[in-house]
Amino acid sequence: MTTALITHPACLAHQPPPGHPERPARLQSILAALEADEFRPLLRREAPEASLDALARVHDRDYAEEVLAAIPSKGIAHLDADTAVSPGSRDAILRAAGAVVEAVDMVMRGEAQNAFCAVRPPGHHALPDRAMGFCLFNNVAVGAAHARTVHGLNRVAVIDFDVHHRNGTEAMFFADPDLFYGSTHQWPFYPGTGRPGETRPDHIVDLPLPAGTGGAEFRRAFAETLLPALNRFRPEMVFISAGFDAHQDDPLGQMRLVEDDYSWATEVLCEVAARHSSGRVVSTLEGGYDLGALARSVRAHVQALMAA
Repeated sequence: MTTALITHPACLAHQPPPGHPERPARLQSILAALEADEFRPLLRREAPEASLDALARVHDRDYAEEVLAAIPSKGIAHLDADTAVSPGSRDAILRAAGAVVEAVDMVMRGEAQNAFCAVRPPGHHALPDRAMGFCLFNNVAVGAAHARTVHGLNRVAVIDFDVHHRNGTEAMFFADPDLFYGSTHQWPFYPGTGRPGETRPDHIVDLPLPAGTGGAEFRRAFAETLLPALNRFRPEMVFISAGFDAHQDDPLGQMRLVEDDYSWATEVLCEVAARHSSGRVVSTLEGGYDLGALARSVRAHVQALMAA
């Protein structure tokens, strides 16, 4: 079966302030890596814009409208200390969310077995009513809600191996036992959520890991805690919030993962999907800020998707 690659040139037009780590070069490095001959079999598709209705399944409609109204005609507008918009941001943020919606549609129609959305800005810190941490709309949550509302799935899972805890996705999933959320993340670290010792329902699995954690400890946490919980949940579709800033070369995190760790994590999540979800996996880009490490990690991630 085919792996889909969904992206759009508009995602390069979201311009942060000078020196900001979430910059267009991130996506450029990924797309250049995915031009290699081995990726010719990818089914390439341009991302459509997400509709306001799709966004409003997980965000307050007033908030979504306010974000779109805040797009400046020139210059930069700040929504918080870390999160800004520019004249090109409207198309970028709508197509970043729309890519995940399109990926769900393609997988559910059988056009692709799985999909990777190479888009920016990321989304997993975005709360129902607030932008945060480079994120404006929660792309993976929009896709998960689309899978349930439009395609009639019940149990869907999001697994996030970004170095930062995904407070936005967890907030959206916390009260619904049919939405599984699993996270490995550095602790203590931004945004201060996902701390050890918190009481969580069974469908929320947070695995805080200390700075300096390497692949062996990461894989052990995955294999001993996250994967058994995910198998018990029996998801009908698996989503991956694919952040690569736990890589040892990343400037924003202090974990020690390498490309092989991301390949392994992708493989074992695809095995869960094969067992419970007819192999249905949709992955979308989150963090990752060293351009070389990001490109190599995405390459390993997509290779694993293609091999599933």
